[in-house]
Order: sequence, then structure tokens, then C-alpha cells
Amino acid sequence: MVMSARSIRKIILSLLLLFIVSGGFAEETLDEIVVTADYRERKDIDIPSSISILNKEFIEKSSTQHFQELILSIPNLSWSGDGNRPRYFQIRGIGELEQYEGAPNPSIGFLIDDIDFSGIGSVATLFDIEQIEILRGSQGSRYGANALAGLIYMKSSEAASDFSGKFQMRVGEDNEIAGGFALGGPIVISNNMKYRLSLHKHQSNGFRKNSFLNRDNTNQREETTFRSKLSWDDVENWQFNLTIMFVDIDDGYDAFSINNSLNMLSDKPGMDSQKSKGSSLKALYNGSDLYAFESITSTAYSEMVFSYDADWGNENSWFPYTYDYFSGNKRKRQTLSQEIRFISKQKTRSFSDSEKWLFGMHILKLNDDLMTNSIGVYNDPIYVYEDSLDTTFNSKYESLNGSLFSQMHFGINENTLLTLGLRLENRSVDYLDSLKLNMKPRETMFGGEISLSNNYSEKIHGYLSLTQGFKAGGFNLGVIPSGKREFDKEILWNAEVGIKSTLYDGKLRLNSALFYSKRRDQQVRTSMQLIANDPASFVFFTDNAAIGKASGFEADLRWIKNEKFQMYVNLGLLKARFDEYIGVDISLNNRDVAHAPRYSINGGWEYRYPSGLFIMMSASARDEFYFDISHNEKSKSFRLFNARAGYESENWSLQLWANNLTNEKYAVRGFYFGNEPPDFPNKLYTRQGEPRQIGLTYEMRF
Repeated sequence: MVMSARSIRKIILSLLLLFIVSGGFAEETLDEIVVTADYRERKDIDIPSSISILNKEFIEKSSTQHFQELILSIPNLSWSGDGNRPRYFQIRGIGELEQYEGAPNPSIGFLIDDIDFSGIGSVATLFDIEQIEILRGSQGSRYGANALAGLIYMKSSEAASDFSGKFQMRVGEDNEIAGGFALGGPIVISNNMKYRLSLHKHQSNGFRKNSFLNRDNTNQREETTFRSKLSWDDVENWQFNLTIMFVDIDDGYDAFSINNSLNMLSDKPGMDSQKSKGSSLKALYNGSDLYAFESITSTAYSEMVFSYDADWGNENSWFPYTYDYFSGNKRKRQTLSQEIRFISKQKTRSFSDSEKWLFGMHILKLNDDLMTNSIGVYNDPIYVYEDSLDTTFNSKYESLNGSLFSQMHFGINENTLLTLGLRLENRSVDYLDSLKLNMKPRETMFGGEISLSNNYSEKIHGYLSLTQGFKAGGFNLGVIPSGKREFDKEILWNAEVGIKSTLYDGKLRLNSALFYSKRRDQQVRTSMQLIANDPASFVFFTDNAAIGKASGFEADLRWIKNEKFQMYVNLGLLKARFDEYIGVDISLNNRDVAHAPRYSINGGWEYRYPSGLFIMMSASARDEFYFDISHNEKSKSFRLFNARAGYESENWSLQLWANNLTNEKYAVRGFYFGNEPPDFPNKLYTRQGEPRQIGLTYEMRF
């Protein structure tokens, strides 16, 4: 389904018409948004960057379990991954597409309560999540090498001064059932201590069926998330916040079909499991008149298993040929980070009352162990040919990143603020694998920010910013094309101008941004078959393109008419392409990058009756996009419609929900290569998105 520019205009005009004819404004106002991912907690309107904020209310009303279900609500954000969960993200067309090997340096950071899960992705369900923040554009001065294109920050519900809690139960198609329980409040033994506990379990058979094995659960989901928080305030000018979380994911993996349907034919379904534990401790000292001191210590440890039936078929699929290929990997990843910040107070200001400064340091230690094992055989009885597809591989990666950073704010006049930021980061790596590859790269990287913010009025702010981000270089593993062992670091320059406004006495919020970015030594994850018609020789590797560019527009509108009606619209326009790149066997000159749709639109409305009944509708549309760098196959554009209806009182709610009402067929991932004997012709294989899903969610609050 192709969505034309005319169709886009119709959607936008319809929403504007709805806005115009709906009448005047009432007493309800939009809540103030505070961004927690910045160095300082600041209002969204004060930060010179394009940011999307999904608050607790939006998350709960969406009745979603996983982050990827919300991605269509976020302009210019996409995702990919080899398993059921999005491990890799693309912001404005920048980000990884595949399972990384070698240097685990993602382009987009992913943090949950200051715990670093970059390169692992969304490790938990969304139960009891307070806010999700997506910072677009280079965050090199704030977060370093793993935030070339942006940052995704999730914040769970905080420990509260008053006792509160909730219970949630969800049922849906495909034997989906989920339950969660959360409570928190003051600790009786101390007036200064508060806690929050949450436990959530989700399981589903998945929407695919394996007809060969006569099973409907080969792509099942079984996920458990536990999180605890402890807050300790006013302890001799100290404040402490401790977060501990455990995640146990035991999913099946059977997602690709030979005929590109939802009917799987594999004889050896794989698995996508993960066990993660993490903690963060934030300490704030306010005993000095000159500065505040902040320390953030975090650690995370994950064990992941990902395996799959690489031939996607069974013994009957290729008769009289024998083609049986199963691949899997185990990964252990551990991070330990320490960050300290010194934040100025009033007495340290030298030039003006608006002057503020911050400086600090950050250390990140990463250990990543990878073990892969592939087992397979190919037999051709006609030509009496047999070949083993067995391979094993082990690697050990250790890195140490040390950073110094600073940020300064200067008031040029009463309404204009100048911000300068700088980050210096040094990385050292020790790498060794079973193929005797021993790499010890060292490099120094710089990131920076300069921005001007202007308050045109109390409720209208404009900004102009220029940022430089960076991503570390690395190396490729195994058998690769000649001369492609190492690749250089990547530099991203991003220029942005934007307006943030809260209008009509807090009833309407409208933010918009124009951006232009240029990538130097752009890292490109591509693939090829080293030997024609031999699927076992299919390899992935990273290379550097000369130059890449991106430009686009982002806008979000939130309007609350009164206590009955509210609506929102999100829009992203994007043109991200290679200026010049000729790969091993493909030219990408002037071609769009992968997973970068030209438009992404999302909007919705909600109407609440005085009785407590409510109805909500939302729609999302995305343009076609290239599946990968290694081929020119594209997805189709698509539109999805969701609906919610139910009843909400002060203490409980019941919601009937339906996703993908029209049962739209769309693809979220695609590969183009030879996988069918005897000739192994190149063919497009796609992974299908979720069909129509209907379910019921009950929540009780106390």
C-alpha cells in the first residue's frame, strides 16, 4: 500500500479540521514535561534539541507491553533486531541493523534508570514505566561514543512519599496473558526512606504457527521483570537513589518463512533468551554553597542465547536434496560505569545570574564474550556432492572508556542563552578470538555542542544548535573480503533549528525542528556471499563510506480541549542517503540508507464521558524503506489503526483494545540472498509484523 503526498495532506488537514471545529478551551491543561536524561533535570521547552516524551499516561493508555509497539508513535525512529525484541535502533536513518560482532559500539544509547543496556535494547516490559525520553541528534557531548545518533532513556516509577500501588491483568489473542503488581511508599523505620517494588510477567504463544511441527508456540514469549527502588533523603545534605532490576526472558524464535507468510516450516525452531541483572546508585550532595556533587554508579550483567533454523525449512522442503542448517550464539555482557558531576550554584557565577557550569568524568568498563556454533550439512544426490556447514567461533572483548566533559551556560541578555559543551573520550580495547585474531586498538574522540536558545515569550522558545558526535572504530571478524578487517571511527555533525511552545493557557503544545546532518567516514554494515550460490559463505562486515547526509523535519502537537477531549499528532520527514559509497559488490551512490522511511506519521484522539466511559483511536503510517545496505529490496508503505474503549474510575479501569484493526500486512525486516537448493537463487525473505490483535486489560489502583 503506497501512501501518496496527497494522502498525507488529507490526514493532516483532517486533524486540523477536527481541531478547528471542536470549539473553545476549558480548564484542563497539559502537564509540564521534565527531561531527566540531561545533565540537569530541565523542562523540555528549555532543552535545545528535538525530543519525544512518552509519559506514564500515554504508555498506560496505549495498553502496550513492549517498547517496539510504541516506536510507530515516535517520528524518525525505527528498529531492527534478530530476535523478538528490538536490540538495535535507527534515529534519522542512523543505527545498526544486525547482530554485532567484534566491537560492540552501538550508535544509539539505551538506558533504563541509568543502567546501560546499549546494544542489548529493550530488555524489559513497560509495566510501571514512568517516562520514555528519545533525544534525537548527536548526544556526543553528553553521552559519548554510544550516542552518535541519539539516546533512548527509560525511567521507571519513583519511590513515593505516600503509600500507593497498582495491580494489572491483561489477556489477548494467541494465549496472551500478563500480570503485574507494584507498590511503594515510606519505610516505617525512617521518615527519610521510601521504596518502590514492581513485578511483571508476560507470556504469549506468538502470532505465528509452525505447520510442520503442528505447534503455535515456536515463537512464544515468556518474560519476567522485577524492579526495586529505594530513596534516602536529607541525610546530612546527601540524597541516595538505588535501583535494582532483574529480567528473565525465555522466548522462542521462529520468525522467517520460506513463503514469507506467518506459517513457519522449520524443523528446529530457535530461541531468544536473556537473563539480565542491573543496578544503579545515584548520590547527590548539596552541602556546599559553591556546587552540588552528583555520583552515578551502575552495573549490568546479561547472558543471552540466540539461535535459529538457518534454512527455515525441514527435511521435506528440499527433497531430494539434504539441506539442514542451524546456527546459534551465546553472549555474556557486563558493564560497570562510574560518573561524577560538579554542578555550579549561585555563588560561583562570575558573569551573570544566568551563568551555569558543569564538569565531570565518566568511566565505562565493558566485557563481552561471544560463542557461536553452527551445525549443518548439504547433500546433492544428483551430482553426488556433500558439504559440511559446521563452524565454531569464540571471542573475548574488553574495553575501557574514559571521558572528561563540561557544559557552560551564559546569558547573553535577558532572553538569550548560549550553551557550550565539550567531551573528550579515550578508548582502549583488548580483543582475542579462536581464529587467533588479536586486536588492541586505541583512539581518542571529541564531541561538542554549541547552541543559542531564545525566549520569545514565557511560552515560546526557539533554539539553534550545532553538535558533533562520534562513534568508535572497530574491526571485522572471521572470513571477510580482502582489506576489510578494520574500519575507522565515524564523525557526525548535526545542525538543528527548532521552536517549542505551550499555547492557549497550557492547552496546546507544539514543538517542531528542522535538521541537517553530515556523516564523515560513515560506518556501513553490509553483507555478501563470498562464494556464489553458497549460503554458508554469507558474511556480514562493516566498512566506511565516504560521506553520508540527512535532512528532515519533526513536529509534535498535543492539544487538550477540556476534561472530555484531547488529541495528538506526530510527524517526521526524513531524507537520509549516501553521497558516495561503492561496496564490494554494490554501489550505494545517492541511495537512501536502510530503515529510513521518508515519512512517519502518528496521531490519535481520546473522548471521555462524565460517567467514566472512554474511547480512543490512533493511526500510524510509514513510507517504504530499504531493508538493508547489501541489496535494493524495499518494504511497502503501510498504515495501522488501533482502538481502545473502556471504563475508568478513581480506583480501577477496564479497557478493551484492538491493534491493527484492518489486519494490515506489512514487513519489519527483510533479507535478500540464496537459501533454496539446488540453485540457491537470490530471493527476498521478509519478517512480517503483527496482525490484528484484540484483548482486555484490567487495572486496580490503591
